[in-house]
Amino acid sequence: MNISTNGKPHVLVIDDEPAITSLVGDVLRDDGWDVTKAESAEQAFELVRDKDWAVVFCDVQLGGANGFTVLKKFKEELPRTKVVLMTGHGTATGALDATSFGAYDYLLKPFGLDELQLLSQALREQVVGVKPRRLRIPYEPDEAVLGRSAAFIGVMKQVGRVAATNLPVLLTGESGTGKEVVALSLHGRSTRANQAFVAVNCGAISAELIESELFGHVKGSFTGADRDRAGLWEEANHGTVFLDEITETTPAFQVKLLRALQQGEIRRVGSNQTLRVDVRVIAASNRDVEAEVEAGRFRKDLFYRLNAVSIVLPPLRERREDILLLAKSFADRVHSLSPAVKFSIEALELLEQYPWPGNIRELENAVVRAAAICDGTIRVKDLPERVQQYSAHQPENSVATEAGVTGTGPAEELNSLAEVEGRHVAKVLAHTGGNKQAAARILQVDRKTLDRMIKRHDISTADIATLRLVR
Repeated sequence: MNISTNGKPHVLVIDDEPAITSLVGDVLRDDGWDVTKAESAEQAFELVRDKDWAVVFCDVQLGGANGFTVLKKFKEELPRTKVVLMTGHGTATGALDATSFGAYDYLLKPFGLDELQLLSQALREQVVGVKPRRLRIPYEPDEAVLGRSAAFIGVMKQVGRVAATNLPVLLTGESGTGKEVVALSLHGRSTRANQAFVAVNCGAISAELIESELFGHVKGSFTGADRDRAGLWEEANHGTVFLDEITETTPAFQVKLLRALQQGEIRRVGSNQTLRVDVRVIAASNRDVEAEVEAGRFRKDLFYRLNAVSIVLPPLRERREDILLLAKSFADRVHSLSPAVKFSIEALELLEQYPWPGNIRELENAVVRAAAICDGTIRVKDLPERVQQYSAHQPENSVATEAGVTGTGPAEELNSLAEVEGRHVAKVLAHTGGNKQAAARILQVDRKTLDRMIKRHDISTADIATLRLVR
Protein backbone atom coordinates (compact mmCIF):
# COMPACT_ATOMS: atom_id res chain seq x y z
CA MET A 1 0.00 0.00 0.00
CA ASN A 2 3.12 2.26 -0.19
CA ILE A 3 2.68 3.14 3.52
CA SER A 4 5.47 3.16 6.10
CA THR A 5 5.24 1.86 9.67
CA ASN A 6 4.46 5.39 10.88
CA GLY A 7 1.50 5.56 8.51
CA LYS A 8 3.18 7.90 6.04
CA PRO A 9 3.63 7.12 2.31
CA HIS A 10 7.23 6.68 1.16
CA VAL A 11 8.77 9.21 -1.23
CA LEU A 12 12.29 9.21 -2.69
CA VAL A 13 13.86 12.54 -3.76
CA ILE A 14 16.84 12.25 -6.15
CA ASP A 15 18.96 15.27 -7.08
CA ASP A 16 22.69 16.04 -7.04
CA GLU A 17 21.94 19.56 -5.74
CA PRO A 18 21.52 19.42 -1.94
CA ALA A 19 19.48 22.65 -1.99
CA ILE A 20 16.85 20.99 -4.19
CA THR A 21 16.62 17.78 -2.17
CA SER A 22 16.32 19.83 1.01
CA LEU A 23 13.59 22.08 -0.41
CA VAL A 24 11.53 19.26 -1.91
CA GLY A 25 12.12 17.02 1.11
CA ASP A 26 11.06 19.70 3.60
CA VAL A 27 7.84 20.53 1.72
CA LEU A 28 6.90 16.85 1.33
CA ARG A 29 7.76 16.02 4.93
CA ASP A 30 5.56 18.88 6.15
CA ASP A 31 2.77 17.49 3.99
CA GLY A 32 2.93 14.07 5.65
CA TRP A 33 5.38 12.05 3.53
CA ASP A 34 8.15 9.76 4.75
CA VAL A 35 11.10 11.25 2.82
CA THR A 36 14.34 9.58 1.73
CA LYS A 37 17.00 11.47 -0.23
CA ALA A 38 19.49 10.26 -2.84
CA GLU A 39 22.25 12.16 -4.67
CA SER A 40 22.59 9.99 -7.79
CA ALA A 41 20.75 7.54 -10.00
CA GLU A 42 23.13 4.78 -8.89
CA GLN A 43 22.28 5.39 -5.25
CA ALA A 44 18.58 5.40 -6.14
CA PHE A 45 18.90 2.05 -7.96
CA GLU A 46 20.25 0.52 -4.75
CA LEU A 47 17.10 1.71 -2.98
CA VAL A 48 14.55 0.47 -5.54
CA ARG A 49 13.60 -2.58 -3.50
CA ASP A 50 14.41 -1.01 -0.15
CA LYS A 51 10.86 0.32 0.33
CA ASP A 52 7.51 0.25 -1.41
CA TRP A 53 7.91 3.72 -2.89
CA ALA A 54 4.72 5.65 -3.48
CA VAL A 55 6.41 8.53 -5.32
CA VAL A 56 9.84 9.34 -6.74
CA PHE A 57 10.97 12.91 -7.46
CA CYS A 58 14.02 12.82 -9.73
CA ASP A 59 16.13 15.43 -11.50
CA VAL A 60 16.57 14.85 -15.24
CA GLN A 61 20.22 15.97 -15.35
CA LEU A 62 22.22 13.79 -12.97
CA GLY A 63 25.93 13.12 -13.00
CA GLY A 64 25.64 9.53 -14.28
CA ALA A 65 22.43 7.97 -15.52
CA ASN A 66 19.74 10.54 -16.24
CA GLY A 67 16.21 10.90 -14.90
CA PHE A 68 14.65 9.01 -17.80
CA THR A 69 16.75 5.95 -16.90
CA VAL A 70 15.49 6.26 -13.32
CA LEU A 71 11.93 6.58 -14.60
CA LYS A 72 12.27 3.41 -16.69
CA LYS A 73 13.86 1.46 -13.84
CA PHE A 74 11.23 2.36 -11.25
CA LYS A 75 8.30 1.82 -13.64
CA GLU A 76 9.66 -1.64 -14.51
CA GLU A 77 10.34 -2.66 -10.90
CA LEU A 78 7.46 -0.81 -9.19
CA PRO A 79 4.82 0.04 -11.82
CA ARG A 80 2.48 1.57 -9.19
CA THR A 81 5.08 4.18 -8.24
CA LYS A 82 4.43 7.74 -9.37
CA VAL A 83 7.52 9.40 -10.86
CA VAL A 84 7.90 13.17 -11.11
CA LEU A 85 10.81 14.41 -13.23
CA MET A 86 12.37 17.77 -12.33
CA THR A 87 14.44 19.88 -14.72
CA GLY A 88 15.94 23.30 -15.09
CA HIS A 89 16.20 22.85 -18.86
CA GLY A 90 12.63 21.98 -19.78
CA THR A 91 11.66 21.36 -23.38
CA ALA A 92 8.42 20.37 -25.10
CA THR A 93 10.01 17.12 -26.26
CA GLY A 94 11.14 16.41 -22.70
CA ALA A 95 7.62 16.91 -21.38
CA LEU A 96 6.23 14.69 -24.12
CA ASP A 97 8.81 11.97 -23.41
CA ALA A 98 8.27 12.17 -19.67
CA THR A 99 4.50 11.84 -19.66
CA SER A 100 4.25 9.35 -22.53
CA PHE A 101 6.88 7.08 -20.95
CA GLY A 102 4.93 6.98 -17.70
CA ALA A 103 5.95 10.01 -15.61
CA TYR A 104 3.23 11.50 -13.44
CA ASP A 105 4.47 15.03 -14.09
CA TYR A 106 7.35 17.11 -15.47
CA LEU A 107 8.26 19.85 -13.01
CA LEU A 108 10.14 22.93 -14.25
CA LYS A 109 12.81 24.55 -12.06
CA PRO A 110 12.70 26.95 -10.39
CA PHE A 111 9.37 25.93 -8.89
CA GLY A 112 7.59 27.68 -6.07
CA LEU A 113 6.40 26.31 -2.75
CA ASP A 114 2.76 26.65 -3.80
CA GLU A 115 3.32 24.59 -6.95
CA LEU A 116 5.14 21.88 -4.99
CA GLN A 117 2.48 21.78 -2.27
CA LEU A 118 -0.35 21.45 -4.82
CA LEU A 119 1.50 18.62 -6.54
CA SER A 120 2.09 16.94 -3.20
CA GLN A 121 -1.61 17.11 -2.36
CA ALA A 122 -2.63 15.72 -5.75
CA LEU A 123 -0.20 12.83 -5.33
CA ARG A 124 -1.41 12.01 -1.82
CA GLU A 125 -4.92 11.52 -3.21
CA GLN A 126 -3.67 8.89 -5.65
CA VAL A 127 -1.04 6.83 -3.84
CA VAL A 128 -3.44 4.06 -2.83
CA GLY A 129 -5.06 1.80 -5.41
CA VAL A 130 -3.38 3.28 -8.48
CA LYS A 131 -3.45 1.06 -11.56
CA PRO A 132 0.00 0.49 -13.11
CA ARG A 133 0.67 2.32 -16.34
CA ARG A 134 1.80 0.21 -19.27
CA LEU A 135 5.34 0.97 -20.37
CA ARG A 136 5.77 1.66 -24.05
CA ILE A 137 8.85 1.50 -26.21
CA PRO A 138 10.48 4.95 -26.47
CA TYR A 139 10.87 6.38 -29.93
CA GLU A 140 13.06 9.07 -31.43
CA PRO A 141 12.32 12.63 -30.21
CA ASP A 142 9.99 14.66 -32.42
CA GLU A 143 12.21 17.07 -34.35
CA ALA A 144 9.22 19.30 -35.14
CA VAL A 145 8.17 19.59 -31.48
CA LEU A 146 10.34 22.50 -30.43
CA GLY A 147 9.73 24.68 -27.42
CA ARG A 148 10.66 25.40 -23.84
CA SER A 149 7.91 27.81 -22.86
CA ALA A 150 5.62 26.80 -20.01
CA ALA A 151 2.59 27.18 -22.29
CA PHE A 152 3.84 24.72 -24.90
CA ILE A 153 5.30 22.31 -22.37
CA GLY A 154 1.83 22.17 -20.82
CA VAL A 155 0.41 21.15 -24.19
CA MET A 156 3.02 18.42 -24.60
CA LYS A 157 2.19 17.05 -21.15
CA GLN A 158 -1.40 16.58 -22.30
CA VAL A 159 -0.23 14.96 -25.53
CA GLY A 160 1.96 12.51 -23.66
CA ARG A 161 -0.87 11.50 -21.33
CA VAL A 162 -3.48 10.79 -24.00
CA ALA A 163 -1.32 9.56 -26.88
CA ALA A 164 -1.54 5.88 -25.92
CA THR A 165 -5.34 5.93 -25.69
CA ASN A 166 -7.75 5.51 -28.59
CA LEU A 167 -9.82 8.52 -27.55
CA PRO A 168 -10.69 11.12 -30.19
CA VAL A 169 -8.82 14.40 -29.67
CA LEU A 170 -9.97 17.90 -30.62
CA LEU A 171 -7.18 20.42 -31.22
CA THR A 172 -8.12 24.09 -31.25
CA GLY A 173 -6.16 27.30 -31.60
CA GLU A 174 -5.42 30.05 -34.05
CA SER A 175 -4.25 29.30 -37.59
CA GLY A 176 -0.58 28.43 -37.79
CA THR A 177 -0.14 27.26 -34.19
CA GLY A 178 1.08 23.79 -35.20
CA LYS A 179 -2.00 21.61 -34.89
CA GLU A 180 -0.78 19.07 -37.45
CA VAL A 181 2.61 18.82 -35.68
CA VAL A 182 0.79 18.02 -32.42
CA ALA A 183 -1.44 15.51 -34.23
CA LEU A 184 1.66 13.78 -35.60
CA SER A 185 3.09 13.63 -32.08
CA LEU A 186 -0.12 12.04 -30.79
CA HIS A 187 0.08 9.44 -33.55
CA GLY A 188 3.81 8.86 -33.13
CA ARG A 189 3.45 8.15 -29.42
CA SER A 190 0.45 5.87 -29.83
CA THR A 191 0.19 2.12 -30.35
CA ARG A 192 -0.74 2.97 -33.97
CA ALA A 193 2.61 4.63 -34.69
CA ASN A 194 3.63 1.99 -37.26
CA GLN A 195 0.37 2.41 -39.18
CA ALA A 196 -0.78 5.17 -41.53
CA PHE A 197 -1.26 8.80 -40.53
CA VAL A 198 -3.67 10.39 -43.01
CA ALA A 199 -4.15 14.17 -42.90
CA VAL A 200 -7.24 15.67 -44.53
CA ASN A 201 -7.84 19.41 -44.95
CA CYS A 202 -11.63 19.49 -44.84
CA GLY A 203 -11.67 23.13 -45.91
CA ALA A 204 -9.86 22.33 -49.16
CA ILE A 205 -12.38 19.71 -50.34
CA SER A 206 -15.77 20.72 -51.70
CA ALA A 207 -18.91 19.64 -49.87
CA GLU A 208 -19.86 17.48 -52.87
CA LEU A 209 -16.61 15.51 -52.89
CA ILE A 210 -15.60 15.17 -49.24
CA GLU A 211 -17.70 12.06 -48.57
CA SER A 212 -16.20 10.28 -51.59
CA GLU A 213 -12.70 11.46 -50.67
CA LEU A 214 -12.96 10.14 -47.13
CA PHE A 215 -15.19 7.09 -47.47
CA GLY A 216 -14.64 6.11 -51.12
CA HIS A 217 -17.19 5.29 -53.82
CA VAL A 218 -18.32 2.48 -56.10
CA LYS A 219 -18.31 2.51 -59.87
CA GLY A 220 -21.23 4.44 -61.37
CA SER A 221 -22.20 6.18 -58.13
CA PHE A 222 -21.79 9.60 -59.81
CA THR A 223 -20.56 11.07 -63.07
CA GLY A 224 -16.90 10.26 -63.49
CA ALA A 225 -16.90 7.34 -61.05
CA ASP A 226 -15.55 4.83 -63.58
CA ARG A 227 -14.21 2.39 -60.98
CA ASP A 228 -14.49 1.42 -57.34
CA ARG A 229 -12.26 3.56 -55.15
CA ALA A 230 -11.28 3.20 -51.50
CA GLY A 231 -11.31 6.42 -49.48
CA LEU A 232 -8.78 7.89 -47.09
CA TRP A 233 -10.63 6.36 -44.12
CA GLU A 234 -9.85 2.87 -45.38
CA GLU A 235 -6.28 3.92 -46.18
CA ALA A 236 -5.90 4.83 -42.50
CA ASN A 237 -7.27 1.51 -41.20
CA HIS A 238 -5.57 0.69 -37.86
CA GLY A 239 -3.93 4.12 -38.01
CA THR A 240 -4.92 7.75 -37.46
CA VAL A 241 -7.03 10.21 -39.44
CA PHE A 242 -6.33 13.90 -38.87
CA LEU A 243 -9.33 16.05 -39.88
CA ASP A 244 -8.10 19.62 -40.12
CA GLU A 245 -10.62 22.49 -40.40
CA ILE A 246 -13.37 20.14 -39.23
CA THR A 247 -15.81 23.06 -38.82
CA GLU A 248 -15.73 23.61 -42.60
CA THR A 249 -17.78 20.43 -43.16
CA THR A 250 -21.55 20.46 -43.76
CA PRO A 251 -24.13 19.15 -41.26
CA ALA A 252 -25.08 16.44 -43.79
CA PHE A 253 -21.55 15.10 -43.89
CA GLN A 254 -21.22 15.45 -40.12
CA VAL A 255 -24.03 12.90 -39.68
CA LYS A 256 -22.01 10.31 -41.64
CA LEU A 257 -18.84 11.18 -39.81
CA LEU A 258 -20.63 10.67 -36.49
CA ARG A 259 -21.70 7.18 -37.58
CA ALA A 260 -18.14 6.31 -38.54
CA LEU A 261 -16.96 7.40 -35.09
CA GLN A 262 -19.73 5.73 -33.10
CA GLN A 263 -20.04 2.45 -35.02
CA GLY A 264 -16.58 2.11 -36.53
CA GLU A 265 -18.34 1.55 -39.86
CA ILE A 266 -18.46 3.37 -43.21
CA ARG A 267 -20.21 2.99 -46.53
CA ARG A 268 -18.67 3.96 -49.81
CA VAL A 269 -20.76 6.42 -51.82
CA GLY A 270 -23.31 4.46 -53.85
CA SER A 271 -22.86 1.23 -51.91
CA ASN A 272 -25.13 -0.61 -49.47
CA GLN A 273 -22.24 -2.62 -48.07
CA THR A 274 -20.96 -1.65 -44.62
CA LEU A 275 -17.22 -1.78 -44.01
CA ARG A 276 -15.64 -1.93 -40.58
CA VAL A 277 -12.63 0.37 -40.30
CA ASP A 278 -10.56 0.93 -37.16
CA VAL A 279 -9.17 4.46 -37.00
CA ARG A 280 -8.28 6.94 -34.29
CA VAL A 281 -9.62 10.41 -35.12
CA ILE A 282 -7.85 13.68 -34.33
CA ALA A 283 -9.80 16.77 -35.39
CA ALA A 284 -8.72 20.40 -35.47
CA SER A 285 -10.23 23.83 -35.94
CA ASN A 286 -9.08 27.43 -35.67
CA ARG A 287 -12.62 28.46 -34.68
CA ASP A 288 -14.49 28.34 -31.40
CA VAL A 289 -16.24 25.01 -31.99
CA GLU A 290 -18.73 25.52 -29.17
CA ALA A 291 -19.75 28.82 -30.78
CA GLU A 292 -20.21 26.99 -34.08
CA VAL A 293 -22.46 24.49 -32.29
CA GLU A 294 -24.52 27.29 -30.76
CA ALA A 295 -24.86 28.91 -34.18
CA GLY A 296 -26.17 25.65 -35.64
CA ARG A 297 -23.25 25.19 -38.04
CA PHE A 298 -21.78 22.18 -36.24
CA ARG A 299 -23.63 19.22 -34.78
CA LYS A 300 -23.66 19.08 -30.99
CA ASP A 301 -23.51 15.26 -30.88
CA LEU A 302 -20.46 15.21 -33.15
CA PHE A 303 -18.79 17.90 -31.05
CA TYR A 304 -19.25 15.85 -27.88
CA ARG A 305 -17.93 12.76 -29.66
CA LEU A 306 -14.80 14.52 -30.92
CA ASN A 307 -14.26 16.44 -27.69
CA ALA A 308 -13.35 13.40 -25.57
CA VAL A 309 -10.00 15.15 -25.08
CA SER A 310 -9.59 18.84 -25.91
CA ILE A 311 -6.17 20.47 -26.31
CA VAL A 312 -5.85 24.21 -26.91
CA LEU A 313 -2.66 25.32 -28.66
CA PRO A 314 -1.32 28.68 -27.51
CA PRO A 315 -0.54 31.40 -30.09
CA LEU A 316 3.13 32.16 -30.66
CA ARG A 317 2.84 35.53 -28.89
CA GLU A 318 2.09 33.58 -25.67
CA ARG A 319 5.21 31.42 -26.03
CA ARG A 320 7.85 34.01 -26.90
CA GLU A 321 10.63 31.93 -25.34
CA ASP A 322 10.19 29.55 -28.29
CA ILE A 323 10.47 32.08 -31.12
CA LEU A 324 14.26 32.07 -31.51
CA LEU A 325 14.44 28.30 -31.05
CA LEU A 326 11.93 27.85 -33.88
CA ALA A 327 13.53 30.52 -36.06
CA LYS A 328 16.96 28.91 -35.87
CA SER A 329 15.44 25.53 -36.68
CA PHE A 330 13.72 26.93 -39.80
CA ALA A 331 16.94 28.65 -40.92
CA ASP A 332 18.99 25.47 -40.40
CA ARG A 333 16.51 23.55 -42.53
CA VAL A 334 17.20 25.86 -45.50
CA HIS A 335 20.97 25.60 -45.08
CA SER A 336 21.14 21.95 -44.05
CA LEU A 337 23.88 21.20 -46.61
CA SER A 338 25.92 24.37 -46.09
CA PRO A 339 27.32 26.40 -43.14
CA ALA A 340 24.64 27.28 -40.62
CA VAL A 341 23.00 30.65 -41.16
CA LYS A 342 23.47 33.26 -38.45
CA PHE A 343 21.20 36.01 -37.12
CA SER A 344 22.18 39.58 -36.32
CA ILE A 345 21.32 40.75 -32.80
CA GLU A 346 18.88 43.32 -34.23
CA ALA A 347 17.08 40.65 -36.26
CA LEU A 348 16.78 38.36 -33.23
CA GLU A 349 15.36 41.20 -31.13
CA LEU A 350 12.81 42.06 -33.81
CA LEU A 351 11.78 38.40 -34.20
CA GLU A 352 11.10 38.25 -30.47
CA GLN A 353 9.18 41.55 -30.41
CA TYR A 354 6.96 41.05 -33.45
CA PRO A 355 3.53 39.61 -32.44
CA TRP A 356 3.28 37.01 -35.25
CA PRO A 357 -0.47 37.08 -35.99
CA GLY A 358 0.09 34.17 -38.39
CA ASN A 359 1.87 32.26 -35.60
CA ILE A 360 4.45 29.55 -36.38
CA ARG A 361 3.48 29.39 -40.05
CA GLU A 362 4.16 33.12 -40.50
CA LEU A 363 7.45 32.85 -38.60
CA GLU A 364 8.53 29.92 -40.75
CA ASN A 365 7.72 31.77 -43.99
CA ALA A 366 9.59 34.87 -42.82
CA VAL A 367 12.71 32.99 -41.72
CA VAL A 368 12.86 30.64 -44.72
CA ARG A 369 12.61 33.62 -47.08
CA ALA A 370 15.26 35.54 -45.14
CA ALA A 371 17.60 32.54 -45.02
CA ALA A 372 17.29 32.08 -48.77
CA ILE A 373 18.21 35.68 -49.65
CA CYS A 374 20.69 36.62 -46.91
CA ASP A 375 24.48 36.65 -47.21
CA GLY A 376 24.91 34.06 -44.48
CA THR A 377 23.60 36.29 -41.71
CA ILE A 378 19.92 37.17 -41.43
CA ARG A 379 19.60 40.90 -40.81
CA VAL A 380 16.56 43.13 -40.33
CA LYS A 381 16.62 44.06 -44.03
CA ASP A 382 16.16 40.38 -44.97
CA LEU A 383 12.92 40.06 -43.03
CA PRO A 384 9.49 40.75 -44.60
CA GLU A 385 8.53 44.42 -44.83
CA ARG A 386 5.66 44.05 -42.34
CA VAL A 387 8.13 42.72 -39.75
CA GLN A 388 10.71 45.43 -40.47
CA GLN A 389 8.14 48.17 -40.02
CA TYR A 390 6.79 46.83 -36.73
CA SER A 391 7.56 49.06 -33.77
CA ALA A 392 7.78 47.37 -30.41
CA HIS A 393 7.36 50.74 -28.68
CA GLN A 394 3.57 50.72 -28.49
CA PRO A 395 1.65 53.17 -26.31
CA GLU A 396 1.63 51.93 -22.72
CA ASN A 397 -2.12 51.32 -22.59
CA SER A 398 -2.57 49.77 -26.01
CA VAL A 399 -1.80 46.42 -27.53
CA ALA A 400 -0.51 45.93 -31.06
CA THR A 401 -3.39 45.25 -33.40
CA GLU A 402 -1.22 42.83 -35.35
CA ALA A 403 -1.32 40.56 -32.30
CA GLY A 404 -5.05 40.35 -32.71
CA VAL A 405 -6.07 42.79 -29.96
CA THR A 406 -6.94 46.48 -29.93
CA GLY A 407 -7.76 48.85 -27.13
CA THR A 408 -6.74 51.88 -25.16
CA GLY A 409 -7.26 50.53 -21.70
CA PRO A 410 -8.07 47.44 -19.67
CA ALA A 411 -11.80 48.12 -19.69
CA GLU A 412 -12.12 47.70 -23.46
CA GLU A 413 -13.13 44.19 -24.52
CA LEU A 414 -10.71 42.10 -26.58
CA ASN A 415 -11.62 41.39 -30.17
CA SER A 416 -12.81 37.91 -31.09
CA LEU A 417 -10.67 35.48 -33.04
CA ALA A 418 -13.06 35.83 -35.99
CA GLU A 419 -12.47 39.61 -36.07
CA VAL A 420 -8.73 39.08 -35.95
CA GLU A 421 -8.89 36.62 -38.85
CA GLY A 422 -11.05 38.96 -40.92
CA ARG A 423 -8.74 41.91 -40.35
CA HIS A 424 -5.67 39.84 -41.22
CA VAL A 425 -7.23 38.53 -44.44
CA ALA A 426 -8.20 42.08 -45.44
CA LYS A 427 -4.66 43.33 -44.79
CA VAL A 428 -3.14 40.55 -46.89
CA LEU A 429 -5.55 41.36 -49.74
CA ALA A 430 -4.59 45.03 -49.46
CA HIS A 431 -0.93 44.07 -49.58
CA THR A 432 -1.47 42.11 -52.81
CA GLY A 433 -3.62 44.83 -54.37
CA GLY A 434 -6.67 42.58 -54.30
CA ASN A 435 -4.89 39.72 -56.08
CA LYS A 436 -6.63 36.69 -54.56
CA GLN A 437 -4.17 34.12 -55.93
CA ALA A 438 -1.24 35.95 -54.32
CA ALA A 439 -3.19 36.45 -51.08
CA ALA A 440 -4.07 32.74 -50.95
CA ARG A 441 -0.36 31.86 -51.26
CA ILE A 442 0.57 34.20 -48.40
CA LEU A 443 -2.22 32.84 -46.21
CA GLN A 444 -1.39 29.26 -47.27
CA VAL A 445 -4.95 28.39 -48.21
CA ASP A 446 -6.57 27.49 -51.54
CA ARG A 447 -8.68 29.94 -53.55
CA LYS A 448 -12.00 28.37 -52.48
CA THR A 449 -11.10 28.68 -48.81
CA LEU A 450 -10.04 32.31 -49.34
CA ASP A 451 -13.35 33.05 -51.09
CA ARG A 452 -15.22 31.56 -48.12
CA MET A 453 -13.16 33.68 -45.71
CA ILE A 454 -13.90 36.84 -47.72
CA LYS A 455 -17.60 36.01 -47.72
CA ARG A 456 -17.64 35.05 -44.03
CA HIS A 457 -16.03 38.34 -42.99
CA ASP A 458 -17.88 40.42 -45.60
CA ILE A 459 -14.66 41.93 -46.97
CA SER A 460 -15.47 44.33 -49.79
CA THR A 461 -13.34 45.97 -52.48
CA ALA A 462 -13.87 49.27 -50.65
CA ASP A 463 -12.42 47.78 -47.44
CA ILE A 464 -9.31 46.66 -49.32
CA ALA A 465 -8.92 50.06 -51.01
CA THR A 466 -9.22 51.86 -47.66
CA LEU A 467 -6.53 49.67 -46.11
CA ARG A 468 -4.21 50.35 -49.05
CA LEU A 469 -4.62 54.09 -48.51
CA VAL A 470 -3.57 53.92 -44.84
CA ARG A 471 -0.60 51.62 -45.37
